[in-house]
Amino acid sequence: MTIIQPNSISGVSSITAQGGDINVFRADGTAADVTLNNITSGIITATTFKGAVEGNVTGAVTGNVTGNVTGNATGLSGNPSINTTGIVTATAFVPTTGQLSHRNLIINGDYRVAQRADSSTSNGYQTMDRWYVHTANHSVTVTTAQVPITSGNAYDDGFRKAAKISLSGAGTLANNTEILFYQKIEAQDLANSGWNYKSASSNITLSFWVKSSTAQTFPAHIRTEDGTAYIYSFTYTVAQANVWQKITKTIPGNSNITINDDNGSGLRVYVGVPAAGSDYQSGTADTWVVSSSSTKFPTVPNTWLTAGASTFELTGVQLEVGSVATPFEHRSFGDELRRCSRYYQKIAQGNAKAIDIAYGYSTTYLDFVLQHPMGAMRTNPSLDQVTGENYYSYYNSSQGALNLDGVFVIEHGQITQSNIYFDPDGAVNPGESGYLRTLNNAAYLAITAEL
Repeated sequence: MTIIQPNSISGVSSITAQGGDINVFRADGTAADVTLNNITSGIITATTFKGAVEGNVTGAVTGNVTGNVTGNATGLSGNPSINTTGIVTATAFVPTTGQLSHRNLIINGDYRVAQRADSSTSNGYQTMDRWYVHTANHSVTVTTAQVPITSGNAYDDGFRKAAKISLSGAGTLANNTEILFYQKIEAQDLANSGWNYKSASSNITLSFWVKSSTAQTFPAHIRTEDGTAYIYSFTYTVAQANVWQKITKTIPGNSNITINDDNGSGLRVYVGVPAAGSDYQSGTADTWVVSSSSTKFPTVPNTWLTAGASTFELTGVQLEVGSVATPFEHRSFGDELRRCSRYYQKIAQGNAKAIDIAYGYSTTYLDFVLQHPMGAMRTNPSLDQVTGENYYSYYNSSQGALNLDGVFVIEHGQITQSNIYFDPDGAVNPGESGYLRTLNNAAYLAITAEL
């Protein structure tokens, strides 16, 4: 069908050509502006374009583009986001925020490192490295454990370990109930991360996988530690029980925040908060407020605590600079262990494990210099050890074995080594050296410089 020299066409909802194209010519009879089905030139304005487009596209494009795009894309502006499942080739990739490696400010966010134990019912740093648990006023036994991931969305995303909080039965909610699982981040790591934390237009993004036996809304927050402490709280909803779900949250900076360039604690990240009493639920979501006990979290249900033997699992925790949650930065086990070892190093654990070579300083004391095997620590460490009879033994050829009821004491500590002395059960031959080791399965010795 050919239409020649129309001044205008109106009142026509559709034109159909049988077996061919529809050509529209200008009123003066010059070459065609538009060929429908085979666009060669001219301008077409329509609510929707469907089908393949060949040739150049000039002007603004809004909405989604589905299909292959070949050729050059110039003049992109307005913070465009391009998602592709294909291959992107470029001369260089230069991020304007964040970085290509070392993005994750969280250490052991996939919970693979657990130097202390794989399960505990106590508060503190007890199981997975760098993660602190605090529970109170819930009338039930709370267990925190490192557990395997064997299926589900988190497994498909490359995770094999999770942190799991379990109840022995239904708990009782009190105004001051707390079940908290969090990490402290060293201040200098934040201060030098590239986040302009004083600016509301500069963001960090928190992402993590969560699985709960109860579908409900849960609270979370981050809290600064230097100067006047500030809290930014938010909520997220677990839509389906016992199914891994990924959560992302972008958080802006604030002019009131202080983060020192030092080795103290700069930020706490509370992602595991399955229960919190009303004393702590007067917070305002999605805004920075001065930290107080009452403003920790927004008001949310506490169904999880009272539902029975509830469980709550986390993995893939990542905190990064920028407004986009990038894929989790999977690091090697050795890399993650070394990062954890800045804060905690297990020297020996179990029966007949070597500790060091000690020498007789006097008739009553022995000394040894412990070179911190995994490198420098955050600050001069203290000792983590079991105390009591027959946990450790000192042996040399002239004296035989001397047991220690022990408390090892750091006499001179540095971030790279510690001079340690101890008093064995029997007399010591000064100047002689011997072999120091553990004596039973419950024995262990570690050094700690946790935040």
